[in-house]
Amino acid sequence: MHVPDGFINAPVSAAAGVVAAGAVAVSLRGARRELDERTAPLAGLVAAFVFAAQMLNFPVAAGTSGHLLGGALAAILVGPFTGVLCLSVVLLMQGILFADGGLTALGVNITVMGVVTTVVGYAVFRALVKVLPKKRPSITVSAFVAALLSVPAAAAAFTLVYAVGGTTDVPIGQVLTAMVGVHLLIGIGEATITALTVGAVIAVRPDLVYGARGLTAPLKLRVNGELVDAPAAEPVPVAARSPRTVLLAGLVTSLLLAGFVSFYASANPDGLEKVAADKGIDAKAEDHAAADSPLADYGVQGITDSRLSGGLAGAIGVGVTVVAGTGVFWAVRRRRTGGTSPASTSDIPGNA
Repeated sequence: MHVPDGFINAPVSAAAGVVAAGAVAVSLRGARRELDERTAPLAGLVAAFVFAAQMLNFPVAAGTSGHLLGGALAAILVGPFTGVLCLSVVLLMQGILFADGGLTALGVNITVMGVVTTVVGYAVFRALVKVLPKKRPSITVSAFVAALLSVPAAAAAFTLVYAVGGTTDVPIGQVLTAMVGVHLLIGIGEATITALTVGAVIAVRPDLVYGARGLTAPLKLRVNGELVDAPAAEPVPVAARSPRTVLLAGLVTSLLLAGFVSFYASANPDGLEKVAADKGIDAKAEDHAAADSPLADYGVQGITDSRLSGGLAGAIGVGVTVVAGTGVFWAVRRRRTGGTSPASTSDIPGNA
């Protein structure tokens, strides 16, 4: 759903840029309460994983493909404020280095793909975990539904922006129907990837999943025919719970997805590209300002072998994103005000 230059007029693009900048500013402050010495590097990895997963277009219907947006996934893993920052880092890297998503449309893309998916996804997730049993499977189910709904919500948000600032005269009702319809199908893929990823992390390190904090029911033991709460385990020192294994596994997975699996991604146009071509909203699309970038279109300039070129570009993208993201999140974490503990469930929306 990367919006290119020329789809949205200059005034609305500028206004979306202001909205995006405000959302990033608010998120920078909010992320201080979500990040600690363990989750700061995890947030950088989440950004890199989203970058890698967005290279994997999967087929949906009628010659259309889709890819992960990642807002719900990022919010559940590292928190909603940090999630907005993760998506912002990814979109910035994609726009500047890979000519994916217009530079004048960067504010639109951050607002639609970063803010809307994160806010809607996390709001749905929190609503569901409040009413479902406090067990790990409930978190996975909630993640699936949250991710599923976040994608058509972003499609509707784009349609609203296009209704205000679109550069071609197209019936908005048709655009809305087409965008929401195809992105509801794409949302199924998004939900599957999100649920599998959240479930995998919970299985090995539930303490690293922001959305799972305080939601796991105590272990039950059967004593004399009755279920009673098991004694609480002794807390494990933070130093002994290093997330190094999870980080390494995540980094290797991201590199494999971007550097190897991406070669087998669907070549069909994504949801926005298909709707734009069918409805004519791409009539005034402009060439990307970074079209001459050495990494434009996810290939390395000068390398003729498409598999090697794409794989190397993907690996470079993962590396740059994880370095940039981790740097941002460490800087945010260091500016955190004293006395605010991100591990405290009282700081989590919905927990008292």
